Amino acid sequence: MKGALWLAWRQQRTLILVGAVVLVACAAWVAFQRADMTAFISDHRIPHCAGWDADECSGLDIEQAQRLLDDNVGALRALGTLSAALPVLIGVFWGAPLLGRELESGTWKLALTQGVSIRRWFATRFTLAAVCAVVGSTVLAALVAWWWSPISNMLNGLYWHDGYIFNATGPAAIACALFGLAAGTAAGLLLRRTLAAMGAVLAFVVGVRILLNTFRSDWISPIALTSRGSAPRPYIGTGWSTGEFGFIDATGHKDAIADACPWGPGLPDLKTCMAQKGYVGRYQKVYPSSDFWVLQWIETAVFLGLAAALIALICVVLRRRAVL
Repeated sequence: MKGALWLAWRQQRTLILVGAVVLVACAAWVAFQRADMTAFISDHRIPHCAGWDADECSGLDIEQAQRLLDDNVGALRALGTLSAALPVLIGVFWGAPLLGRELESGTWKLALTQGVSIRRWFATRFTLAAVCAVVGSTVLAALVAWWWSPISNMLNGLYWHDGYIFNATGPAAIACALFGLAAGTAAGLLLRRTLAAMGAVLAFVVGVRILLNTFRSDWISPIALTSRGSAPRPYIGTGWSTGEFGFIDATGHKDAIADACPWGPGLPDLKTCMAQKGYVGRYQKVYPSSDFWVLQWIETAVFLGLAAALIALICVVLRRRAVL
């Protein structure tokens, strides 16, 4: 290792080594907790009960299953929070100082006097940080998914659409880490003040994540689970309910329950209302668990697109600004 790569390693090695130690500690902790969890599952013969209404839930020892969840969900949420917050941490503490500290202190001038071009200086520093960010986020996301898998979508535990799982696992979590790094680097370059860049990237990355969380259900359309006659509306299993349910008439038209048969004193009960208005079935709209991957790849594309745009912006600024 020599030249620009050696300099990049020397300036970033503290962050890299600290990150490696944290990952090793997380891996050891997860391995211990998961082994204890799987032993409990084996000792009490608890099947993997997906949702509340799966066939294997009928003979489930609810008390032991709830104890299993109580012992693991809290800690799993903590790890999921760390994984979901990792892109913000990378952007604030790694991306923002990557160029911002160099520009603020003027030490970039020394590097460029050593026969290193501007592009190589940036590319080497950013590539090292990007590789570490991708590896770190991949390991952390895999640990969350591995620990969660034996109790995934179980009773009142964590489901695939919960933020602790969706934002912490899958390719979107990894792409978001790269986006956080690119956003922090761009902020440091444009603002040239490390603290200002940290604040800006914190607001930007959190804002983008909030927007995606808010509009996630708008990317694709839900499916309608139906039941015939006056039978209760179907169970959603591991699906993500939209909260929209109601009745179906003979033509297949769907009416929301609040509009079709509102509840209240002096109003007919549901069965009577269905008979009076000619409804032949009930429906409930949900996103099935298979939509996890559809939504993951959509958000992965969004994060990678934003990261690519930010990297392109950095390259343009580095090329055009005479101060460099």
